[in-house]
Amino acid sequence: MTAPQGLTRELIALRVARELRPGMVVNLGIGMPTLVPSHLPPDHGLLFQSENGILGLGAVREGGDGYGEIDPDLLNAGGQPVRLALGASFFDSATSFAMIRGGHVHTAVLGGLQVAANGDLANWTVRQDGGGSIGGAMDLASGAQRVIVAMEHTTRDGGSRLLERCTYPLTAQACVDLVVTNLAVIAVEAGGFVLREVAPGVTAAQVQAATDAPLALAPDLREMAL
Repeated sequence: MTAPQGLTRELIALRVARELRPGMVVNLGIGMPTLVPSHLPPDHGLLFQSENGILGLGAVREGGDGYGEIDPDLLNAGGQPVRLALGASFFDSATSFAMIRGGHVHTAVLGGLQVAANGDLANWTVRQDGGGSIGGAMDLASGAQRVIVAMEHTTRDGGSRLLERCTYPLTAQACVDLVVTNLAVIAVEAGGFVLREVAPGVTAAQVQAATDAPLALAPDLREMAL
């Protein structure tokens, strides 16, 4: 069965944004997670933290966005130019990772290559023999109080990214709390994956067909409100 297209990347980021609450310290991983601030109101009350040493990160910038000249020194951990919130602060990497490892980041929103039914995360390399760089993902996945993964439900060739066990090298074990994909919102609980929401026009059966692990259905399973 061919998986339906479901949500765009922007709509996945919008759905993730609705998981965040004022007062939270939030770290956004590289890729799709960086779209999240664009879907929040100006008075969102969140503090975005970047492992390269910024607290009070704003949205990713593009040329001609009306906020003046881009400052090449104001970058997120992925090297993208960003805005800053009023009162933002800067610090060294040691302090930044002390915040992460000390459990002071409420939520980390990370991209994913694979998520296992027990919450294992693989998001840094597809090579079985190593290579690449894990960066700060290991610390974020292990140190954040809550981990949300934003990713496509399947690979380009139709393979599932939600598995009984990850086949790619792990970033961290049993760390994922929630997965938001183009097809669904899925919680990771003690018994495995629980389907909480389906994307508009997508059925629970289609989500299960695109998932290589059993899905329990939440008692209040519903369509996403976007």
